[in-house]
Amino acid sequence: MRCCVCLFQQSLRCSPSKMAAGESNSRSSCLNLSASGPLGNAPPSNSAHSSPASNGGAVGAAAGMNRSAGNANPRSGPESGGGAESAVRSTPSAQNPPRQSVAQSGAASGAASNMTATPSSSSSSSSSSSSTASSSVDASAAVSSLPSSPASVLVYREPVYNWQATKSTVKERFLYSDEVQIGPETVMTTLYTAKKYAVPALEAHCVEFLKKNLRADNAFMLLTQARLFDEPQLASLCLENIDKNTADALAAEGFTDVDLDTLMAVLERDTLGVREVRLFGAAVRWAEAEAQRQQLQPTPENKRRVLGKALSLIRFPLMTIEEFAAGPAQSGILTDREVVSLFLHFTVNPKPHVEFIDRPRCCLRGKECSITRFSQVESRWGYSGTSDRIRFSVNRRIFVVGFGLYGSIHGPTDYQVNIQIIHTDSNTVLGQNDTGFSCDGTASTFRVMFKEPVEILPSVNYIACATLKGPDSHYGTKGMRKVTHEAPATGTKTCFTFCYAAGNNNGTSVEDGQIPEVIFYT
Repeated sequence: MRCCVCLFQQSLRCSPSKMAAGESNSRSSCLNLSASGPLGNAPPSNSAHSSPASNGGAVGAAAGMNRSAGNANPRSGPESGGGAESAVRSTPSAQNPPRQSVAQSGAASGAASNMTATPSSSSSSSSSSSSTASSSVDASAAVSSLPSSPASVLVYREPVYNWQATKSTVKERFLYSDEVQIGPETVMTTLYTAKKYAVPALEAHCVEFLKKNLRADNAFMLLTQARLFDEPQLASLCLENIDKNTADALAAEGFTDVDLDTLMAVLERDTLGVREVRLFGAAVRWAEAEAQRQQLQPTPENKRRVLGKALSLIRFPLMTIEEFAAGPAQSGILTDREVVSLFLHFTVNPKPHVEFIDRPRCCLRGKECSITRFSQVESRWGYSGTSDRIRFSVNRRIFVVGFGLYGSIHGPTDYQVNIQIIHTDSNTVLGQNDTGFSCDGTASTFRVMFKEPVEILPSVNYIACATLKGPDSHYGTKGMRKVTHEAPATGTKTCFTFCYAAGNNNGTSVEDGQIPEVIFYT
């Protein structure tokens, strides 16, 4: 800015002949403004009859001053420039300069290229003196009308700053270097910016940073952000982390800050590794926080209101009757009708229909596996309240999630059943479920699942137990003592060894009986 103003001020003080003669070497430092460079100005033309592409700087200032001075010359305007510029062109020494000197001054001097827009064509000697006198008067009037501070009448526009032009190498221009420094405080805003301006490389850096820093205590927060920014891969990783560390993730401070859709996305999963009563407690904590955000009193009615459809995703039938009675039944969140139907589900047979999901959650990943220990199916196996039992062991760690049982020989029928897995040496019940199943009268097996997976350790004896109430059923025969399951993808072998379970077992043994199928994950 100073260079352009300085140039114009000095042009008013010096004689037109000196400026036309190019005696402005002391201002050569201003010439770069007209060259192509970081400020983005167009280069001067090599033609003696052309003007620069940009008429900013001294020319714009001169034109503005001429208008304020009220130049009366009818010829002043876009062609003549008026004011001081007209005085410069109208002197004999500047009237018809050689084309070469004008071109040279246009290339060498910003002042000459800006203030000498178009040299006049040849003019008669008779009009020369009158033109000189008139222009001199105009110039004098322009100078005499100047205020004491020239800066007060100069109009100058700052050029657009191009920060990349100040960098000597491409590597220094951030986005083009493929090098970025991201921290916990900036990663989310950086990811937002990368998404907004479609910079996939920067977006990938942010997502990779989040993956490396994913933990149970921030999994819910990152899941919310991943859903917001439409990052399905990051969201999947967050959900897997929550599956593996459900209890820790639910206890994290950020859990109660998630939105309702994120809460529902988690509650609907079959792979959460936590008891259902703890999920209910976490949902109540979230409801209290959400009620506060909505400026509602944390009453049971308002908690149910803010939970909305998320309440139906709590699988109350998977709780024990003791867990349900001590928690949800007394919370006031469930209606009286819901409480009664759930108590009936826990205590009576046949079990009434409930409005909540009773499908067990399995915190295990991978493919479900099963083995069948009988080669043939026969008819008529009776029940009198005694449990069918068989002892077994495995060669590697697995998780048993249920049994396959035979159904009625008399057509479609409902059975009530209690299934258990007992640690043989300690006689401890490791897993159990009071439930029921419906059969269609065929010789197929029907799935009965535990509420939670039961861990089975290698070379340890366990007892599989099923107590059925219902009509006579099919049963298996030609049983096998050893049954091996081989995983198709990995070739991993899981070997079951079955043995007779001493005591009352309703006749079930290695060779014949019930509990034909074991369902498990490796």
